[in-house]
Amino acid sequence: MTQTPTAHGPAQGQARAHFTVPAKHPMVTVLGSGDSLLRVIETAFPAADIHVRGNEISAVGDAGEVALVQRLFDEMMLVLRTGQPMTEDAVERSIAMLRASENGEGDGQETPAEVLTQNILSSRGRTIRPKTLNQKRYVDAIDKHTIVFGIGPAGTGKTYLAMAKAVQALQSKQVNRIILTRPAVEAGERLGFLPGTLYEKIDPYLRPLYDALHDMLDPDSIPKLMASGTIEVAPLAYMRGRTLNDAFIILDEAQNTSPEQMKMFLTRLGFESKIVITGDVTQVDLPSGTKSGLRQVQDILEGLDDVHFSRLTSQDVVRHKLVGRIVDAYEKYDSENGTENGTHKGRGSAGHKGK
Repeated sequence: MTQTPTAHGPAQGQARAHFTVPAKHPMVTVLGSGDSLLRVIETAFPAADIHVRGNEISAVGDAGEVALVQRLFDEMMLVLRTGQPMTEDAVERSIAMLRASENGEGDGQETPAEVLTQNILSSRGRTIRPKTLNQKRYVDAIDKHTIVFGIGPAGTGKTYLAMAKAVQALQSKQVNRIILTRPAVEAGERLGFLPGTLYEKIDPYLRPLYDALHDMLDPDSIPKLMASGTIEVAPLAYMRGRTLNDAFIILDEAQNTSPEQMKMFLTRLGFESKIVITGDVTQVDLPSGTKSGLRQVQDILEGLDDVHFSRLTSQDVVRHKLVGRIVDAYEKYDSENGTENGTHKGRGSAGHKGK
């Protein structure tokens, strides 16, 4: 960012945009501490020369780039007016959404401000919100459909957002209970070989669900809610033979279900209930030769009324930026080598790697 008392007019073929930040918004909220947000914007728009004077921001350069800069500052102000701060990550995601819309890659009318200001759940001073367009559409689909599949790589928030919607539904009395379940299969381990009682063997598989609950509810209330049956955390095998009425049910790590388990689970659906199924089809830990129920169910239920498939990608990863690049690198490797998750298709984890 070039801070200057004057700004030159646009040359022939260039455009200029001018933006005034309202006095009630300190410039640090727009530019970031140490101009950190401004550096993100400058890096993203190298064809635009951006200048600041007081609370006035101007951009001169390529007409398309300047128009996007103008739209970006408009969206940032809409977010700031809600009292929500802008972060470097939020600015980068806003730019990505605007570019996708400009290039005709978006298939909806949602703006960055609409995505970033949608509140799902507020708990202990923090608010859970979608951070990407696909996350917003996933959350909206949960509201609209009875069964929603959230399919995507690690770090895309598919389980966390589903948990937030479940807690929201419980608190607003849309359901009377939350049921959280996972198949007890991980990375080739077998429960029978683990030490301890059955509960102690199962508990590590369900621990991520407990951790998410502690983020969203008063930790002191969770044991009471579980003791009363209002919240149930159990392995998938415990669902067999039940009909789940008036409940918000989440099946996590669904890529590790067999086709038979997936059918069993889906047919547990009772009246006034909602099901969200999450998983990553690139990280299947089932024994060699066992087909993933999550992979198969897409062919069976795609297009069925009141069933929705939300697909998230590496662009929706909200962990460290490197996670998204790792996901892309694995996808590229698999595409070039005819493998799945680094292993030749049709072979187990002990199969030969690469070519």
